[in-house]
This record gives sequence, C-alpha cells and structure tokens, in this order.
Amino acid sequence: MTLDIDLVLVAVDGSDVSSRATACAVALAERYEADVHLLHFVDNRVMQGIDAGDLSPETIAQEQQTLTAATQKELPDDGSVEFTISGAAGFSTTKLGQTPGFVILDVADELGADFLVVPRETPTGDPDEVVGKAALQVLEYASQPVLSV
Repeated sequence: MTLDIDLVLVAVDGSDVSSRATACAVALAERYEADVHLLHFVDNRVMQGIDAGDLSPETIAQEQQTLTAATQKELPDDGSVEFTISGAAGFSTTKLGQTPGFVILDVADELGADFLVVPRETPTGDPDEVVGKAALQVLEYASQPVLSV
C-alpha cells in the first residue's frame, strides 16, 4: 500500500516529546515529498495563568518561537518541504466539545492534512503537556493515519 501524503500536521505543546514529534513529522514529509504544518497548543491553565498575570504571554510566545525555529532547522535545505504554523487553545469554558483531541482533528480537517503526528506521554499534570493527553482521542477518531510519538 502506497500512501499519498501532501500535508503532515504535527501538534505540539512545548513538552520535550514535542521536539521528537516534529522530527518525525519532518522525516515523514521528506520521505513522502509533503509539507509540514506545526500546530502550537496552549492549555486552558496556561491561558488562565496569563489572564491572572502569573504567566507572561511573552514567555509562552518565546517557547513557541524556539520550537518553531528548531523545526525549521530540521527542514531540508533545498526548500522541498513547505512549512506553516498556527496556534490553538485546547479547551474552552463555553464549548463542551472543544477538547485538545477534537481541536487537532478539526484543524487537520480544515487544512486537509493527510497524516497526523501527535506527542503522547503519560499525563503528569504539567500544563505544557496538553497534547500528550489528547493523543488517544486523536488515535481513536482520526480519519487520517496517525503517528503517536
């Protein structure tokens, strides 16, 4: 069976495993001559921390920029892999269905992603590891192939 992959979506949350997930996404994109879309996730606890003044939005932005730059360094130098980014909040206090897993799936559908890469690790309660908590939901409901790292 040959896969026809044009766009690989990788969802990241700033955890250590996010870096491994981006490396896998880039390798897949190179192998299948596809593009990569990096989806940055922010947990509701992070958003509440920003609203309360406990967390700096600049710090969160810097973490996202660092991961984006690290991913760009892994891309082939010949420009054969197009790289795009976006961001999303994984939870909503007003929308019951807005969970990290379903947000990843919605973004994948909106972008027409052909393959998903999501970090997966045991939830530790760390607010930066929201995507790892969503991996099982993505694995269960995705219509695309999923690599859970």
